[in-house]
Amino acid sequence: MNPTLRVFKNIDELSAAAAQLFAETAAQAIRERGRFLVALSGGNTPMALYRLLAKEPYHSSIDWSHVHVFWGDERCVPPDDPGNSYGQAKQVLLDHVSIPTDNIHRVASELGPAAASDDYARVLSRFAENGLTFPRFDLVLLGMGEDGHTASLFPNSPVEATTPTLAVTAHYQDRPANRVTLTPMVINAARQIDFLVTGAGKADTLSQVLHGDFNPLLYPAQRIRPTDGQTIWMIDQTAGSKLSS
Repeated sequence: MNPTLRVFKNIDELSAAAAQLFAETAAQAIRERGRFLVALSGGNTPMALYRLLAKEPYHSSIDWSHVHVFWGDERCVPPDDPGNSYGQAKQVLLDHVSIPTDNIHRVASELGPAAASDDYARVLSRFAENGLTFPRFDLVLLGMGEDGHTASLFPNSPVEATTPTLAVTAHYQDRPANRVTLTPMVINAARQIDFLVTGAGKADTLSQVLHGDFNPLLYPAQRIRPTDGQTIWMIDQTAGSKLSS
């Protein structure tokens, strides 16, 4: 299925649309399968979305008791560290909705990358279905960096991963990147993938990712090609400024 591109005036309009889509996707998954499995994204861009989901109408209209929350990647820092994606989502969303504690499946980020990766793979296996060793997510939220990375899949990292999770220990932008990430084999099995991309600094890379040559080694976001699912790129006008009409 070809990806869908939706362009918004600014991050506020984008986040409002993403919240509505989140709620619709959750309702459909719960209606059809009795649960909603979602992998959240870290970083700054989705924070506005999470704040909206914590408020009405989504606070009460989403059946949070049937929502299971995971993360696409995580920094190996304590949960109370400002850079911890679980901690960020907890403060702005999870502490404000009636989601059971047992439905929150964070990466054990206080462990080292290798141990945290192994532990997270075991967590995923508890939700495995269809002969897989991991769940088929109903929704995966992703961002994209100015270099084309997504989750913690960075440029020049191995393209063909054969495990559901991966320990990331390489340096990134001159700083250590001790992280755990889902791999494309898990992300590409999802029923729906929503990329949220904002900012002029990502315009050139976004143009290459969407319309340039296929170079997944250089642009890891190009590795995300679902096998039986939908990809929606939700971008603001500045991020899309280099795209052809």
